[in-house]
Amino acid sequence: MNQNNPIIEFSQIKKHYGEFAAVKGIDLTINSGELFGFLGPNGAGKTTMIRILTGIIKPTSGKVLIGGYDLFVEPERAKAQIGFVPDRPYLYEKLTPIEYFDFMGGLYNVNKDQVISKGEEMLKLFSLWDRRNELIESFSHGMKQKVAMSAAILHDPNIFVLDEPTVGLDPRSVKLAKDFFKSLIKKGKTVFLTTHTLSVAQDLCDRIAIIRNGEIAALGTMAELQKRASLPGNDLETVFLKITEEEQETFSHKPDEPVKK
Repeated sequence: MNQNNPIIEFSQIKKHYGEFAAVKGIDLTINSGELFGFLGPNGAGKTTMIRILTGIIKPTSGKVLIGGYDLFVEPERAKAQIGFVPDRPYLYEKLTPIEYFDFMGGLYNVNKDQVISKGEEMLKLFSLWDRRNELIESFSHGMKQKVAMSAAILHDPNIFVLDEPTVGLDPRSVKLAKDFFKSLIKKGKTVFLTTHTLSVAQDLCDRIAIIRNGEIAALGTMAELQKRASLPGNDLETVFLKITEEEQETFSHKPDEPVKK
């Protein structure tokens, strides 16, 4: 991790829905080559921050820099650096994985040979090569997740935003995914990871931010979070529950976004 080379910078990010403040002035910096965990209970503002980072929605105020580019001033340059895997990936299910990769490569102007070689590499990694010519609609959620992860790497982005990437994966596939994330870091890439599987975050992340009620409640390495929670030696689940006070807030927190009627 390069401590002196920030690649994602949130500056005073706020997001309001009417009178409800989903995000309340967040400042956060992620460094190049870092595997960064972004955690929070449901309704804490995590999903809103991911949507802002990936340019899906705009903040009410504040600035996001991606590799030095302002996300909302130079969106094409900023977004070109990101590979995004949402928790429920939308795929064109009437295509095969190979056809889908060809489509995604075209969106990013990726050389066809690169699409073919990288697509083959990823499908073999995730044990999907034998099903490369089957329609995606026949795949399980976990298999679709693997296709989405494979597609996200085709344009060789510097940053991978992974929202619940291990949901629906069997234990072997979880290990494959974790090894894949580690390999990205070894190549100098940056991973911004959200997950409710706290053991995955504990195993992988260099630093972790915990968001609660639209604000950063804690930020640091595992050891620093343990110190913040006054729980030295405890696992991340115990630390997380202490910091978020999830037991007391289960029935009182508000959703990220109001339900549209």
